[in-house]
Amino acid sequence: MVLLGRGPECAALDRLLGAIRAGQSGALVVRGEPGVGKTALLEYAVEQAAGCRVMRAAGVESEMELAFAALHQLCAGLLDRLEALPEPQRDALAVAFGLKSGTPPDRFFVGVAVLGLLAEAASDRPLVCVVDDAQWLDRESAQALAFAARRLRAESVAVILAARAAGEDDLLTGLPELRVEGLADPDARALLASALHGPMDQRVRNRIVAEMHGNPLALLELPRGMTPAELAGGFALPEAMPLAGRMERGFARRLETLPADSRRLLLAAAVEPVGDVTLLWRAAERLGVGSRGSGRGRGGGADRDRRAGPVPASAGALGGVPGGGRRRAA
Repeated sequence: MVLLGRGPECAALDRLLGAIRAGQSGALVVRGEPGVGKTALLEYAVEQAAGCRVMRAAGVESEMELAFAALHQLCAGLLDRLEALPEPQRDALAVAFGLKSGTPPDRFFVGVAVLGLLAEAASDRPLVCVVDDAQWLDRESAQALAFAARRLRAESVAVILAARAAGEDDLLTGLPELRVEGLADPDARALLASALHGPMDQRVRNRIVAEMHGNPLALLELPRGMTPAELAGGFALPEAMPLAGRMERGFARRLETLPADSRRLLLAAAVEPVGDVTLLWRAAERLGVGSRGSGRGRGGGADRDRRAGPVPASAGALGGVPGGGRRRAA
């Protein structure tokens, strides 16, 4: 995988992966605004982790109130090694994951158990733990992961988390960070050109590059929602409209061109919180949406928009879905 304009960021990830292959450990929080390319960098790390065991999780906003939800998502594939932990740690993690009954576990024991579980899993080959959307981790999971990440030394474990800008109560504060900024002007222009399928007025091109501040998602998605007149020189979005609003307007225009059943399917993707494609298609069957209307067999256009982030799932972008379809999808 080659990421345009991300040489230094990829080099930092390469160094971390090289360190765990040499028997060391480390953690890295990849921080940046929505759409700046954090998930792409995580995918790069996964692709470069040949010979390593990779465990993945993602924060889910609707699960933030569920204690240890994200931790269970990350560690579920390691539970066969639970018996290798000392009894207090084993019991704490078993109760946290609902494997046995008991009083709420001591969070210190849970953190130590996670550290021991990761070390045990890396005993035969290096382990890479990748967590996306870490700003939406439940508090208990974030505490346990941060606790373990701060104590990694020579276990051949890498913990890589992607998160937005730190808030006042960010539990990941203090871990090594990799700041991801917008693309430099030449790279932004090259990425914008890759998203175009027709001519664009040079003044329009200059304005988009200037106003999108190198945000890759904006550079790729905004032109797709512009009319031919705008591309030819009629680009006149209000100065005060924020980036999310501009992208929402573009997504809304694209939605207007879809059949009603395709729009219902996109709404089903918006209200389904965990990105489960199988569940999405089950919802499509309940809605009577066929693969012809949805684009299921034509490259997954709906899935592409679902992965683009929260903007296309907003009420404004999906406002054109018939009210009955909204109620049935919910």
